[in-house]
Amino acid sequence: MSHAPFSSLRITRARLVDGTGAAAVPDAVIDIDDHGTIAYAGPAATAPQAPARARTVDAAGRTVLPGFIDTHVHLAVESPRQMVRRHESDPTLETFRTAERLRITLEAGITTARDLGGLPAGYRDAVAAGLTIGPRLHTAVRILSHTGGHADFRSECGFDPSAGVGEIADSPDEVRVAVRRLLRSGADVIKLCATGGMSSPYDQPDDEGLTVEEIRTVVDEVSRHGGRPVAAHAQGTAGIVNAIRGGVTSVEHGYGLTAQARELAGEQGTFVVPTLSTVFDGIDRSTMEPFHYEKKVRWSGITRENIAAAISDGVRIAMGTDAAMVPHGRNLRELSHLVSLGMTPARAIEAGTRSAAELLGLSAQIGTLETGKHGDLVMCDGDPLADISVLSDPARIVLVAQRGAVRKDTRGLARTAPAAGGAPAEGAAG
Repeated sequence: MSHAPFSSLRITRARLVDGTGAAAVPDAVIDIDDHGTIAYAGPAATAPQAPARARTVDAAGRTVLPGFIDTHVHLAVESPRQMVRRHESDPTLETFRTAERLRITLEAGITTARDLGGLPAGYRDAVAAGLTIGPRLHTAVRILSHTGGHADFRSECGFDPSAGVGEIADSPDEVRVAVRRLLRSGADVIKLCATGGMSSPYDQPDDEGLTVEEIRTVVDEVSRHGGRPVAAHAQGTAGIVNAIRGGVTSVEHGYGLTAQARELAGEQGTFVVPTLSTVFDGIDRSTMEPFHYEKKVRWSGITRENIAAAISDGVRIAMGTDAAMVPHGRNLRELSHLVSLGMTPARAIEAGTRSAAELLGLSAQIGTLETGKHGDLVMCDGDPLADISVLSDPARIVLVAQRGAVRKDTRGLARTAPAAGGAPAEGAAG
């Protein structure tokens, strides 16, 4: 398997869905240069001559899309139950298991992911250095919460079964110091709890978390250190409103997104990451604590109504799955859930590409297949504009590339030699 940071690549005879919202190009060429940058993506009729050293892939009519971005994952744990039993696991084994979760997430078509709690920054750096393969990573490292809030799993005796997932603070001054600790730990995004939640033992989704003043303190402190996105775990209505008024970049989950909250999100340009998979796929009594199961069952209908209305109202939506609360490596099922609540397939694809890149502050580099951007792409069997569910099955994602370097190639499509005069091709990931 190649760990090269980028490679030149030409894809021919592709159905191109570039993530911009433009109509699909039925016979397209995509060229990625030897810096891993897109040199051309468009109709074959106007394509330039093939780069001399590029490997050529015949898509044979398959669909090529931008690499997808999951803006809400938890790669350091396997399941909801493990979130509160991390102390039972051998840390060395968990390192290797996390690496495996990184791999299957990448092979599901996720070339960039944002981990919103539990993943140390070292994993981000290991992927960037080529020490392991996985999505390009942004991480929150830990989750900022108040005592007894969504990220506080400590027992009465003081033991923390989550192995330090939470960063606990109980006043604006403590919040400011907590943000500094998170930035020192390498956080790319600050994740705060504006409400209680499904998986936390001491609160409910309707309970409020950090106050508006504390949320504003987070946003202010981040701005003093170069700026980062601020993501708010917010499920109940009051906490959603607090988060938006406090100036967060995104509301995560947003199950209680009433008309008032939707209007406020629209006014502020706040993103919503609805994580529908956790509501529609994530109800499994065998992998959940009883309190978690009961909450999920109770909130599923509320979520369906409010997120469908948010889609209809044109609220800015980015794709996120809350993977770990649902199985890893099935991330693109989220697109089918968005479509089931009223999105067109094209809009759902944009939620997982262009809109997600905008949320992460990476839209100049990724999110669409346009000249000058990184050559992150996926190729799938079938036409997701006609049937979005073709992306749900990782087996139908036949090729994944990051900056032109092929990470998955189940059909051996990239195992051809480069054009005459080029160096021998590296073996593609199988």
